[in-house]
Amino acid sequence: MSAQDEFVAVFPELVSEILAPERKSAEVKYVEDALNHLERVLKYNAAGGKMNRGLAVVASARHLATAQGRTLSPQENRQALVLGWCVEILQAFFLVADDVMDHSITRRGQPCWYKVDGVGLIAINDSFLLNSTIFRLLKLYFAESAAYVHLMELFLQVSYQTELGQCLDLLTAPVDKVDLAQFSTSRYKSIVLYKTAFYSFYLPVAAAMYMMGFSAPAEHEVAKSILLPMGEYFQIQDDYLDCYGDPAVTGKVGTDIQDNKCSWLVVQALDLVSDEQRALLKTNYGRDVPECIAAIRQLFDDLQLEKAYRDYEDKTFIELQAMIDQETALPKSIFTDFLKKLFKRNK
Repeated sequence: MSAQDEFVAVFPELVSEILAPERKSAEVKYVEDALNHLERVLKYNAAGGKMNRGLAVVASARHLATAQGRTLSPQENRQALVLGWCVEILQAFFLVADDVMDHSITRRGQPCWYKVDGVGLIAINDSFLLNSTIFRLLKLYFAESAAYVHLMELFLQVSYQTELGQCLDLLTAPVDKVDLAQFSTSRYKSIVLYKTAFYSFYLPVAAAMYMMGFSAPAEHEVAKSILLPMGEYFQIQDDYLDCYGDPAVTGKVGTDIQDNKCSWLVVQALDLVSDEQRALLKTNYGRDVPECIAAIRQLFDDLQLEKAYRDYEDKTFIELQAMIDQETALPKSIFTDFLKKLFKRNK
């Protein structure tokens, strides 16, 4: 069985374990409908993605065990799979809420959860439920572990950081108010660091590290020094794919232009435009009108932003590889696994 197949296979078991305490108690008569709804929420939103974050937890734990001259025990392997799904469920929590706030249409090739018939703004409460299930799994599998408090604090801290990043994003680029003066490289980097890098890159590795006994602050600072810049690279790729990616491949219809997003492309454009092009940008950016979207896309083409992205990607890959080559405190394979999946990705 492949690592991905093993990861996918455990998910239905975890869903059952999340719901079991109430389903097996007298409480079920009060909350049965809610439990059935939560099961649907989990299966629709947590499963079906690329699962890169969750699989990274498992891979990182195995790399750390190898560095210790051993393999994971069956219990450790199960715990790593559980932590991987905790990260995937956290991702689902963020995406369900984010899609409502951004008025998104599709996610992973299907309607966003709030767009599903009969769901609507119930999705807001569903996102809260998703977040709560993480802590059920942590208690179930780690309550007797020395890593329990570290893991609880990790998920709480990363959730807080990500929510701050989402707040920065919404304050900088509200859907209903366009103010390009708010857009800058420094603000963009702040949004990316908090909204994406901590939970997408540091969290999976940090969770595996704590599980495997790597809890020294210095070790985690080393991990951050590589993983957070990698997270910025990932988000810049996402911004590029939102405009230039194929929705049939990405599973998502790009909406950054009409949603007035402070994306890498528009930040780059603001540094390159002439006065005439700046006026065009101000007139058309953040408007959900086909002609306006087409005008911005044409401006990005005129500024050769596709080439600028390709140049950025090649340069960043070399820089990240050099950072990994210098690493001695943690297994290099943890970081090279991430980098191989990122370089030249198209979804």
